[in-house]
Amino acid sequence: MPLRLSNHFPRTHIFPIYLFTVSKLQWVSKFSSISKYQGQTGGAASVWFVKVVCTLYVRRKSSVTELHISDYLRKKLDSSIAFTVIEHMNSNWNNPNLAFRFLEYTKVTLNLVHSFETYSFLVRSFCQSGVPNAAKLVIDSMRIDNLSPDSSLLGFVITSFINSGKLEVAMELINDYSQYRSEKDDPLSCFVFNRLLSSLMKINKVDEAVAFFEKVILRSQCYSPDAYTFNIVISGLCRARKVNKAFEFFTQMKEFDCLPDKVTYNTLLDGFFRVGNVKKAHELLQEMLIIDGFSCSPDVVTFTSVIEGYKKLGEVSKAFKILDEMSRRNLHPNIRTFSILINALCKEGRLNEAHDLLQELNKRDDIAPKAFIYNPVIDGFCKAGNVDKANVIFKEMEEKKVNPDKLTFTILIIGHCMKGRMVEAISLFEKMVKDECAPDSITVNSLVSRLLKAGMPKEAYEIKKVALGCMQDGLTLGIIRSTLV
Repeated sequence: MPLRLSNHFPRTHIFPIYLFTVSKLQWVSKFSSISKYQGQTGGAASVWFVKVVCTLYVRRKSSVTELHISDYLRKKLDSSIAFTVIEHMNSNWNNPNLAFRFLEYTKVTLNLVHSFETYSFLVRSFCQSGVPNAAKLVIDSMRIDNLSPDSSLLGFVITSFINSGKLEVAMELINDYSQYRSEKDDPLSCFVFNRLLSSLMKINKVDEAVAFFEKVILRSQCYSPDAYTFNIVISGLCRARKVNKAFEFFTQMKEFDCLPDKVTYNTLLDGFFRVGNVKKAHELLQEMLIIDGFSCSPDVVTFTSVIEGYKKLGEVSKAFKILDEMSRRNLHPNIRTFSILINALCKEGRLNEAHDLLQELNKRDDIAPKAFIYNPVIDGFCKAGNVDKANVIFKEMEEKKVNPDKLTFTILIIGHCMKGRMVEAISLFEKMVKDECAPDSITVNSLVSRLLKAGMPKEAYEIKKVALGCMQDGLTLGIIRSTLV
C-alpha cells in the first residue's frame, strides 16, 4: 500500500507521521535488500521500490520526514534507479516537470550524478511535449555535470525550437555547439541547419539567414553543408533579387565538396533573367549544356525558365529557339511552357500562331489544359474584333471539358457587346450563372452599361437583379451592391 501522508494532519501529529515514515523506510530497506537475491522477485521488487521512491518524494512535506527520506535515498538510490524513477514520473504520471524537479533534488540534496541517458530521456520528453525551453534547462543542468549533448540530442532540441518558431534560440544552440564540441563528437546533421535556413527564408529573413550561413555554417568545422544547403540560400537570395550574392555562393560550392545540381542552375538562371542579366543567364545555360551530366542536364524546368526570361525581355524569337532545342533533346514542354509562349504570341498579336500552339497542347494526353491557357487567345481575338474565332476556341474548351472561369466569360461578354451582339452576351451571362461561376462587378457593370447604351434598360435591370440574387459570398455581394445599387 503506498504511503499517504495527508496535507491535513494537525501539527500535533507530525511526530506520529515521522515514526510511521521511519518504520516504513526500515521495512522498505529490509525488503529491497532481501529481494535483490531472489530472482524473479527481484524484478518485481525493483518496480515496487521505484513506486515507493516516487511516492516518498511526492509526499515529503515536513523537514523531519524529508531529512530521513533524503538520508534513506542517499544510501539506496543510484543513477540506474533514478533513471527508472524519472521514467516512471514522466511516462506513467505524464509529468516531465516533476521528473525534472526530482532530478534536481537528487543532484543538489543527494549529490547523485545522473547518467547521459537520464538527461537525454528528459530532454526528448520535454521536446515531444512541445516545451523546448524546459529541454534547454535540462541541457544546462547536464553541462553542470560535465556532460554534453551529442549531435543527435542537440539536433532533436534545435528542431523542436524550429518547429515552435523560436529560430533565434535555434541559431544560438547551433552556434554554441561549435564551442563545446569535442573531436570525438559527430558533426551536427546538415538536416538540422537546413531546416533552420529554410524556415528563415520562408519568413523573408534573408539577411539573417545569409549572415548565419556565412559566419557559423561555413566558418566552423562542426558543420558540413551539402548542395541542398547552398540551394536554400541561393534560392532565397534570388527571390530577394540579390542574384550576384547568390552567384558568389555558387562559386564557393566546390570548396565545400558540393557540386551544383540542376536545381542550383535553374534557380540562378531564373534569378539572372529576373534582374535582366541575360548574358549571365546564357553563360549558365551553356555551362549546363557542356556539362550535360552529373545531375546537371538541363530539363524542362531549365528551358522553361529561359523561355520565360526571353519572353519578359520581348525576345520571343529567341524563346522559340529554346523550344526547338528542347525538341532536339526530346524534352516535351509542360503546361507552364505553353502558357508562357501563348501569352508571348498574343502580346505580339500573333493570334493564329498562338491558336496553333494551343491546338498542339490539346493533342497532348499528359497535360490537362486550364482556362488560363485559353483566355489570352480568346481575349486577343475579341480585341481584334474576331468574336467568331473566339467562339470557336470557347467551343474547343467545352470539347476538352475545360471549365471556363470568370475571366473567360467576362472577355466573351464584353467582346460580344463590342460587336453589338447583346443577345449573345446575355446568353453567355446566363450560362455563367448556370455554371455557378459567380460574376463580379466588372462583368456585371460592363454588361449593364452596354445594355443601357443599346437602349435595353429592362434587360439591364434583369441582369442587376440576377447578379444580386445569385451571389452567396458576402464580400462579393457587397461589392456588387455597392457598384450597382
